[in-house]
Amino acid sequence: MNPLLEIRNLVFSYEGSAAPVFENLDFSVSAGAFILVKGASGSGKSTLLRLICRLNQPQNGSIYFKGRSITELPPSELRSSISYVAQIPQMTDASVRENLLLPFSFAVNRKKIPPGEDALRLMLDDFYLGDISPDQSAMKLSTGQKQRLAIMRSILQQPDMMLLDEPTSALDSDSASMVFAIMEKLSLVKGVTMVTVTHTDYQPDKVRAQVYRLENRTLKRVV
Repeated sequence: MNPLLEIRNLVFSYEGSAAPVFENLDFSVSAGAFILVKGASGSGKSTLLRLICRLNQPQNGSIYFKGRSITELPPSELRSSISYVAQIPQMTDASVRENLLLPFSFAVNRKKIPPGEDALRLMLDDFYLGDISPDQSAMKLSTGQKQRLAIMRSILQQPDMMLLDEPTSALDSDSASMVFAIMEKLSLVKGVTMVTVTHTDYQPDKVRAQVYRLENRTLKRVV
């Protein structure tokens, strides 16, 4: 079976940097995989996710999604299928509801059906945000609350793959466990492919994780 995502001989350096972040990096992801990426600070974990969704461009090498080079796909189409959640959540100056439904205003998502009001409120409950009104300004939320909203917004797009950069970094232990449990459920029930950067000792309860470590400018599988 062909991989859902494949990286071949990737080379990437930031402008002005003396050393590359990645050098001849190879990485493949099967559909439905649950992958955890670990590594020291500055090893390139966030950069890897940004390269996969074309927020950064490599100097050499190729990235393929469903057998096609990602350079052949319009960025909006790619990011509708591969949803990226940054560590620092980005919200527009609008209500919680408007932020959650924002992706449905994009032409690429016109065939996707937005959730109704009851579904939104149930989802807020699931993410321990039941005390927040959908009419409330998203800009007034805490970083941890915004982080959960960003994950919710990603899930609502129904992507094939989710890229999550330290998704629980601003959460308490109970909220972090809840987020990871929802990620496992999405993998098991919906078949969503997960690639998560995390510094935690989290071990999935219900799915088998593939654990990779970024070091010496390449990825090594450890589990």
